[in-house]
Amino acid sequence: MTDARDIATEAGMLAPEGTHHPGLPPAGIRRAPEGVDGLTTEHLIINMGPQHPSTHGVLRMIVEMDGEEIVSAEASIGYLHRGIEKLAEHRQYNALGTLMDRGDYVSGIHGELASALAVEKLMEIAIPAKADYLRVLLSEINRIASHLVWFGTFGLDTGAMGQFLYAMRDRENLVDILEGITGARMMFNYVRPGGVLADLPAGMAAKILEFCSGFDKYIEEHHDLLGGNEIFQHRVKGIGAIDRDTALAFGLSGANLRGSGVAFDVRRERPYAAYGEMEFDVPVGSTGDSWDRYMVRMEEMRQSNRMIRQCLEGMPEGDFTAKVPRVLRPPEGEVYAAVESSRGETGIHLVSQGGDTPYRFHYKAPSLYALQALEEILPGHLLADVVMIIGSTDIMLGEIDR
Repeated sequence: MTDARDIATEAGMLAPEGTHHPGLPPAGIRRAPEGVDGLTTEHLIINMGPQHPSTHGVLRMIVEMDGEEIVSAEASIGYLHRGIEKLAEHRQYNALGTLMDRGDYVSGIHGELASALAVEKLMEIAIPAKADYLRVLLSEINRIASHLVWFGTFGLDTGAMGQFLYAMRDRENLVDILEGITGARMMFNYVRPGGVLADLPAGMAAKILEFCSGFDKYIEEHHDLLGGNEIFQHRVKGIGAIDRDTALAFGLSGANLRGSGVAFDVRRERPYAAYGEMEFDVPVGSTGDSWDRYMVRMEEMRQSNRMIRQCLEGMPEGDFTAKVPRVLRPPEGEVYAAVESSRGETGIHLVSQGGDTPYRFHYKAPSLYALQALEEILPGHLLADVVMIIGSTDIMLGEIDR
């Protein structure tokens, strides 16, 4: 005898058992509450994105609501796929940085540096001291520029607009500096295996120091304007908390991990470039809520400003790049190299079979781990908190989809 399910399946209303019908809710999402006696309300499933301007990229969040409260949430990704890892298998080693620029496109120097470190580790290339200092200098300039984008948009996520304009003023000054050094405003292609593309242009050091002096005052004004606002504090304190165990279980890194009380920073734990010679503090939070993540990133900008000065004051003389072959052909082997990017530990797992292109290239994106944790922490919050919590984690969809 044919039961009702078989009839529904044949009619296309249900998918066969073990398969997923595109018209049905994703796993973990349901329309009706279960196990509730008495008066119940139907759950509403809301799609946020992928075109929503507040999802910090082309992200789609499927949220199950019971009134205004989130019951469950699922992130749907893949709308910004660039094929970086597969394209890398057909690029020469000195061209991998151009692909990384398009991953975390707001913090391209760090992606370039991660890929360059992997190639240099595989080929055992010795880097001139000046190149190491220039790499740290550009990394920290790029970190502040990236954090200013997060700071400005995080304010917008919570309903504040004024500080966004001031943040973009400072970021524009930094992007002008990056353009003066690298020739580009976003896709830098500055860090190469063996060193960097060019030395600092004449007068650039003075321009950078001028920015640092002004930023000492501006960063405090930024914090007073947003962090000192009582409305902002009520919107973020105690919201989106990620405790220490959850942060470690999901493999978080960067400010999202340090905000949960874990003092791990690749620059200190596994120093690269000239970070072993830098003096800086690693800020940490205690509760892991959105406020802690905010405070950690604000302090990171102060520390970056401090390191920029150290780089300029201690800049050694000499070459800015090592002498490397025109076409790089590393020996067979595999390596892993990581940097502390604006979003956390950005790593490259590189496998060579002796040719002039990688056999395998894996891009470890810290934003992907942060996005997975969102599905864990969103339930129990209000719909109005979703965008703010996403903003507090500072995810980058370019590196999530890769």
